Amino acid sequence: MIDRIVQLSDWIWGPPMIILLFISGIFLTVRLGFFHLRYAKYIFGQTVGSLFKKQNPTKQAEGTISPFQALTSALACTIGAGNIVGVPVAIMLGGPGAIFWMWVIALLAGAIKFSEVVLAVRYREKNAKGEYVGGPMYYITKGLKMKWLGVWFAVALMFEVAASNMVQANSLALSVKETFNISPIVTGIITMILVGAVIIGGIKRIGSFTEKFVPFMVFIYLAGALFIIIMNINMVGEVFGLIFGYAFKPMAAAGGFGGAVIAQAIRHGFARGVYSNEAGVGTAPIAHATATTDHPVRQGLWGLAEVVIDTLVVCTATAFVILSTGVWKAEGAGDDPSALTSIAFSEGLGTIGGYVVTISLLFFVVSTVIVLSFYGEKQAEFLFGHKAVWVMKVVYVLSILIGAVGGAKVMWSLLDISLAAMAIPNIIALLLLSKEVVRLKNEYFNSMDFYLGDIRRKKSA
Repeated sequence: MIDRIVQLSDWIWGPPMIILLFISGIFLTVRLGFFHLRYAKYIFGQTVGSLFKKQNPTKQAEGTISPFQALTSALACTIGAGNIVGVPVAIMLGGPGAIFWMWVIALLAGAIKFSEVVLAVRYREKNAKGEYVGGPMYYITKGLKMKWLGVWFAVALMFEVAASNMVQANSLALSVKETFNISPIVTGIITMILVGAVIIGGIKRIGSFTEKFVPFMVFIYLAGALFIIIMNINMVGEVFGLIFGYAFKPMAAAGGFGGAVIAQAIRHGFARGVYSNEAGVGTAPIAHATATTDHPVRQGLWGLAEVVIDTLVVCTATAFVILSTGVWKAEGAGDDPSALTSIAFSEGLGTIGGYVVTISLLFFVVSTVIVLSFYGEKQAEFLFGHKAVWVMKVVYVLSILIGAVGGAKVMWSLLDISLAAMAIPNIIALLLLSKEVVRLKNEYFNSMDFYLGDIRRKKSA
């Protein structure tokens, strides 16, 4: 049974999903006129570059939480085991060339993530508590008038949250056991309590939590990674050579690395890249739909920033640590790829390195599971009404303990299958509603109320 699940996962994330995501990314990038490359400076200034400036929201701005809180909530979900554990898994199964294909899907993911967020804000609505809710299930139902497809997405996401919670908890439990020799059961129980304490408060408490938590956890992890990369600065050229060289040719077995063909590099680079930034999967738009904004496109720009931070910065940092330290070629490295990041940090920083990874993973996992559980709750609310939310809270909290003591291989495969089940209806909606995304993009960039006004105000400042 387990072998069949793994085989199904491998097939789905072979040609079917690779072709779907690749073509969709190219189609949306071209149809949107490569705008995220043309307006890169403006987008940076409106998102990351605006964090230290005083914000004056317009009268038209409506929402439940701030745009930055929406970004950090989405990042809290995407920055997790995929960045610390998923990257070495991709390298060990697909070779260093998998990182190149992770970058490719990240560049194409910009247009996909932007489209998701724009549509989520465009078709959002208020729930019984007066909070804004949105996401694929709403823009599929309201924009396409295809509720059955929205139900498909919602059911798939409810399953994905349970699988992802288990993967996150399993990754954390293994790292804690490796570093502190603490039983996975103990880790699972403590994580359950931390997550339960936050998700009870809903999106406002989650937004407040992630706003303070995410920047700190990303800084700690990147600081440790940067220190190791600087220590191995002489290896940077070789690392680039490995990544680009083996993206287009097979790599023979070496030490603990079992070898990989080009198809494996593409498959694992794409799968881990998608799991990392979740573009096309439809989760992050659920958080962005709650943001206070005056136009769907303005929040869509934050979605673009999310992909850059998550995949092009954090995942790349992990990859360079793994490849520059050489731990991926050590004997037995392929036996437990999920532990390689911790081993690499320990080699670079000594005992404290293992602590940095484990503590970072604790932060990442707790924040990821908190936001994922919120996403799952919103599906229950969409399908069954607000009263069903509490049932899913219990289910998702319990899944943490199950994952902490479970096996990793089958859970990663179940996760990949559920991600594909979500991506299919969501990508269909993005393609069919792309005309509306283009309309909103043109409206924003041709209006004095938005882009042109922003440029004029900057020149006169």
